[in-house]
Amino acid sequence: MRRGAALPPALLLALLAAAAYITAPVSGQGRPVTDSGAETPPTPSSFTPKDSFLIDCGGTSPLTTGGKSYKTDAQSNHLLSAKDAIRVADDKADVPSPVYSTARVFKEEAVYSFPLAVPGWHFIRIYLFPLKGGDVDLASATFSVVTDDNVLLHSFTPDDKPVLKEYLVNATENRLAVKFQPLKGSAAFVNAIEVVNAPDELITDSALAIAPLGETTGLAHDAYQVLYRLNVGGPAIGPANDTLGRQWDPDTPYVQSKEAVKDVSVPTSTIKFPDGTSKLVAPTAVYASAAKMADADVGNANFNLTWKVDVDASFSYWVRLFFADIVSKSTNDLYFDVYINGRKAISGLDLTTVTGGELAAPYYKDFVVNQSVATDKLTVQVGPMGQDTGRIDALLNGVEVLKISNSVGALDGEFGVDGRKADDGSGSRKAVAAVGFAMMFGAFAGLGAMVVKWYKRPQDWERRESFSSWLLPIHTGQSFTTGSKGGYGSHKSGNTFSSTMGLGRFFTFAEIQAATQNFDEKAIIGVGGFGNVYVGEIDDGTKVAVKRGSAESEQGINEFNTEIQMLSKLRHRHLVSLIGYCDENQEMILVYEYMHNGVFRDHIYGGKEGVPALPWKQRLEICIGAARGLHYLHTGTAQGIIHRDVKTTNILLDDNFVAKVSDFGLSKDGPGMNQLHVSTAVKGSFGYLDPEYFRCQQLTDKSDVYSFGVVLLEALCARPPIDPQLPREQVSLAEWGMQWKRKGLIEKIMDPKLAGTVNQESLNKFAETAEKCLAEFGSDRISMGDVLWNLEYALQLQDANPPEGAQQDGDGDDGGSVGGSSTVSGGGGGGGGSSLPPDTSTTTAGAELFQQLADMKGR
Repeated sequence: MRRGAALPPALLLALLAAAAYITAPVSGQGRPVTDSGAETPPTPSSFTPKDSFLIDCGGTSPLTTGGKSYKTDAQSNHLLSAKDAIRVADDKADVPSPVYSTARVFKEEAVYSFPLAVPGWHFIRIYLFPLKGGDVDLASATFSVVTDDNVLLHSFTPDDKPVLKEYLVNATENRLAVKFQPLKGSAAFVNAIEVVNAPDELITDSALAIAPLGETTGLAHDAYQVLYRLNVGGPAIGPANDTLGRQWDPDTPYVQSKEAVKDVSVPTSTIKFPDGTSKLVAPTAVYASAAKMADADVGNANFNLTWKVDVDASFSYWVRLFFADIVSKSTNDLYFDVYINGRKAISGLDLTTVTGGELAAPYYKDFVVNQSVATDKLTVQVGPMGQDTGRIDALLNGVEVLKISNSVGALDGEFGVDGRKADDGSGSRKAVAAVGFAMMFGAFAGLGAMVVKWYKRPQDWERRESFSSWLLPIHTGQSFTTGSKGGYGSHKSGNTFSSTMGLGRFFTFAEIQAATQNFDEKAIIGVGGFGNVYVGEIDDGTKVAVKRGSAESEQGINEFNTEIQMLSKLRHRHLVSLIGYCDENQEMILVYEYMHNGVFRDHIYGGKEGVPALPWKQRLEICIGAARGLHYLHTGTAQGIIHRDVKTTNILLDDNFVAKVSDFGLSKDGPGMNQLHVSTAVKGSFGYLDPEYFRCQQLTDKSDVYSFGVVLLEALCARPPIDPQLPREQVSLAEWGMQWKRKGLIEKIMDPKLAGTVNQESLNKFAETAEKCLAEFGSDRISMGDVLWNLEYALQLQDANPPEGAQQDGDGDDGGSVGGSSTVSGGGGGGGGSSLPPDTSTTTAGAELFQQLADMKGR
């Protein structure tokens, strides 16, 4: 059927989205809601393993060293099944520990079988050194070491130096077998072996993948080999000083450009563990030392600190980075970026924010470097943001690098215990292709069913509330909007209120009345489904925005609770800050700091109450700020938070035009462990709504990415996301913009007021970023971290070679006047006038959808 034939354009868009909804299964359940106000119990500072087997192989007397007590062969004989009884000893061997002075040798397969008291994570530590003496030349021994599920060593031949091979395996049964298998005609040996259970929090099921940047799950099913465990900026930490008996090495051999690095340390008593922060993942001494930027003799202070280690490119790696701000004198003064293998892993890390407002508080973050981007070197870098966000500095306290087992459970070689070869990815590609064809067939079948239903529609359908009542399962409503007088939610420097103070300040109703002149109608700066928003003054004259819930609001109590719960645990330079609330006299009132320049949308279109349109550079800086706020939402907490209503009216600007994401009434916690999405009813704003979320009711952080892609196009083209009065192919900004992008002519639909002011390479990068955000399927979209990186690069391209007509006085982050013409945009080259359009939302009832579109009347 020819696209759009005889069908209204808005309906056709809905039909295409609904087709896949009919055929696609909805799986998974949303995360159970818990009381966010409950206190997190403190984590234990010590750990007593229930499984602890330490054997000095070949030893004849008990041995205590490094804070550990080892048993002899005779004491552990019941654990070993072997035909050989060969022992080797050399008391004069030049070794760092006496455990290497004896060894047990096997000419045939030998099995250590450990009965486990508890399942779960267990350390396996194997000490190897080819002692001289005896009838067997251990230096030429070749052997493998395996468990029932994992290959730990494959055809291993030792070097002439002591080595410790350390592994973490997730035991699922009450027995763990470690098998030593010599190559035919050779031998196997072991100097000492440890099997000790580890705390559950040591390895979690999810981490942040580097390429593409996004959460990856299922990590609890893998096995790991510890390759590097570095105490950055500090000395070695031996097993006796680590609760879990681990060895931490100095980072000195791995530092690049040592003159750029300065080691710093504080007493361990300085480190404060907030409730809920594990004291077992790393010893306090790791957090008490760090490497920071030195006063390197360079012209530009924006340099990175770099650590580089050797790895095997045929495996993926788990990287855990440890941080504690032991160098700052005040909070929110240190922002820096983190890179792994040259890819930005964290943008604008603010340790004060992620640790709940504390200095010298521990924080760690886990990453996965996939095999697809791994090389024979793995690099970790930290460096300043390169913006005016505080001190120019960066630090790192510790690094762990763990090899991840491959598809057949091997940590060495390409074959599994059962002889299977590791998957090279071709099987997965075939499966994906088959699923793709099946989904395409299902989509066409569903579309056909919808078309049939369209032609059998009731004759009086236009007089009913909306077509959604008989055709589509859509939930709609009105979200909050503001006018150009101001907005809500800014964090102003020096203010004593903060979202880290529990739920913020409690205001009495009398205080709210006094602040708003008894809710004077002249003080109203916004009206939405939740209620009115007033500008007011508290205490010493500080301006605030007061959001008062309406008694008639259907969404009021839910939005009120969600807003408080979300903002009470969030604090970031590019997110609104909640000052406090009032729930007295059955009132639902939220108080935010006042945002002088109101909503971003007003400054894109211009012409409303004397508000001029912003120049390109300032629009780009505002998009970067909003992206930074959303990136923090997605990655700043363990589970992540999905905003669910990203749009230009929910991006507010303070008096320096710094962008802050606002309105968290619809926000949801991200998927929990073993979940890929949150199953929930569809809410959001029409035109910005992710079509995959709409048809499957499966919410992910990529839904925010899609909405932000629409925001980018709106900032570029200065036209609403949906305009039914335009020609059919122009109704949807997302579709229309991508049509011109694919033609390579995106500049044709750009806001005419930007003509001659945009660097072409900057524009191309910006449009490419929007295109990647607007991919049909969430799995094909980039993460907000990648969006942020691309936008920052687009800004660098603009600054490097600005066109002659470009204005350079609009620095969104640093202040500056608003530039640009004050005339009304002509609709971004699309036809039709384009003064500020109303905010068309879909968050309460499906019956409002067409009425809202009709009310726009081409504005």
